[in-house]
Amino acid sequence: MTTTAIEKTGGRSGRRHTPGTAPRRRRPGRLKAVSLPYLLLLPALLLELLVHLVPMFMGIVMSFRELTQFFIRDWSSAPWAGLDNYAVSVDFDAPVGEALLASFLTTCVFTLCSVGLCWLLGTAAAIFMQETFRGRGFLRALFLVPYALPVYAAVITWAFMFQRDNGLVNHVLHDQLGIGDSPAFWLIGDNAFVTLLVVSVWKGWPFAFLIMMAGLQNIPKEIYEAAALDGAGVWQQIRRITLPSLRPVNQVLVLVLFLWTFNDFNTPFVLFGKAAPESADLISLHIYQSSFQTWNFGTGSAMSVLLLLFLLVVTGGYLFLTTRGRKASDA
Repeated sequence: MTTTAIEKTGGRSGRRHTPGTAPRRRRPGRLKAVSLPYLLLLPALLLELLVHLVPMFMGIVMSFRELTQFFIRDWSSAPWAGLDNYAVSVDFDAPVGEALLASFLTTCVFTLCSVGLCWLLGTAAAIFMQETFRGRGFLRALFLVPYALPVYAAVITWAFMFQRDNGLVNHVLHDQLGIGDSPAFWLIGDNAFVTLLVVSVWKGWPFAFLIMMAGLQNIPKEIYEAAALDGAGVWQQIRRITLPSLRPVNQVLVLVLFLWTFNDFNTPFVLFGKAAPESADLISLHIYQSSFQTWNFGTGSAMSVLLLLFLLVVTGGYLFLTTRGRKASDA
């Protein structure tokens, strides 16, 4: 009986210590824990597929067809155009391509100015709000009002304020301060660019302020105290401590602001209507006009695909450069 028990025990211990003899079965609870995150993400992925990816795929297909108002009911029956729509869009010597290029350059200048001012105002306000003073909570809530307001309500209010004859802006600048010989036109002509920039910055800088406020919370105050003891002034602390510590936050913030501003359609559409002035002809509104004003949806879809490719290239290059710079600084 002893020998048999030893043999049985040895057999069990031999199977226990021999690696790879039998595959280990996953417990049902562990399998559920692994699959639970994917199950929770499934509704969002399905909605993303329906809301973004399916229309994007249909837009790409439409860009290869000669889709006009005659084929709206059944757009799949439109003649195949190949790359003709793209050739028309990038032919900068022709009227369509020349107008698209001018709109693209205007959008680039507008985006650089808007993103730069939003970042500057948001960063300055966030640094200012780090100090404790009376009324700080009220100012924080007040700064976030433009970001919390609905876009259409806010832009319509600005459109009324920029009216030439009875707008608040001309009332203050011309009637109260006496600037200019006559009230200015803010919604037409060259001043439309300034108007669009003001509204865009007013609407976008609170987001930069909110992100910067969150990033500044992660910087230990002991670093500033040590720097102050070493004789560092306010500007030196901002330059040597604040901005380097906020570099990862700034990388994401600038990219998000760039994409939002470059693709902004609601602001110029509500501010100027279907036909924006030439100085404020952003590419998103220009593509809308090329599609729904001329009923040439094939060319409009080709412009949209070109815009998508441009944003993908810029985003990929930006992420590559910022990631590479972060690794170099860490090394």
